[in-house]
Amino acid sequence: MKVPGNLGGKRAEHVPDEDRLIYEAILEAKRSGQSVVLATVIRDRGSVPRHAGAKMLIYPDGRSVGTIGGGEMESRVVAEALEALASERPTILHYDLSDPSRGDPGVCGGQMDIFLEPILPHPTVLVIGCGHVGQAVADLAHWLGFRVIVSDDREELCNPEVVPGADEYLVVPPEQLADKVTIHSQTYIAVVTRGVALDVVLLPSLLDSPAPYIGVIGSRRRWATTLEQLREQGLSEEVLQRVHAPIGLELNAETPREIAVSIMAEIIAVRRGGTGESMKWLGTTEQAKGTA
Repeated sequence: MKVPGNLGGKRAEHVPDEDRLIYEAILEAKRSGQSVVLATVIRDRGSVPRHAGAKMLIYPDGRSVGTIGGGEMESRVVAEALEALASERPTILHYDLSDPSRGDPGVCGGQMDIFLEPILPHPTVLVIGCGHVGQAVADLAHWLGFRVIVSDDREELCNPEVVPGADEYLVVPPEQLADKVTIHSQTYIAVVTRGVALDVVLLPSLLDSPAPYIGVIGSRRRWATTLEQLREQGLSEEVLQRVHAPIGLELNAETPREIAVSIMAEIIAVRRGGTGESMKWLGTTEQAKGTA
């Protein structure tokens, strides 16, 4: 099995077969937009089943590639990995392998520290609608380092000449979009279409996805009209609360590029846990010492 390029600074033929499979699985997960967790033994002392450097990749359904020792300890690592995946936060686990009667997961006699690293899909902005605002959002999202997917049912707008720099172009009717794109936990959706009729067709399938952000452009009146029609389709208030509409932070933006800044600022705030409030400070140096 050939692996292109260098892996971890080593020539591919020098990478152990188990590690090679893990690295390939990580790349495939990245390509497919799947989240996984890499478990790595980072410290060992005494008698242990695997030593520092041993790796195992864990999938959301509990499947794994590689092993860090098997047995009860590995089962516990898989369970902890699923929790790390849910929180999207890395963590370090410590295990004593001496006395099962006190809860230890083994009897080898040694100790192991294991680093759990959630590996998430690359942050992606899905821009639906390639008009003036959509073009500006795609351009700014690309500049900010996001992977960018653009979609429109008009081929004359959804192409590299009109929207340069996007990673993927989907010319599809709105009712088919959800079947043509992978939406994962790192997909931020900007619905900047040309009217209510498109939004009503788009939103039900988008709201059934794990996207952490779905924003819809338009005035409050337009969004009220869309809400009414979505409620008639049976969408619950809890589901509808997921939508950021009107889209973006209040900047009094007017031009497409200004509106794009408003939209991307809200996406960044959602992604990073920001509030969108002004950071203006009029305190003293002494007061600032204990603040972030």
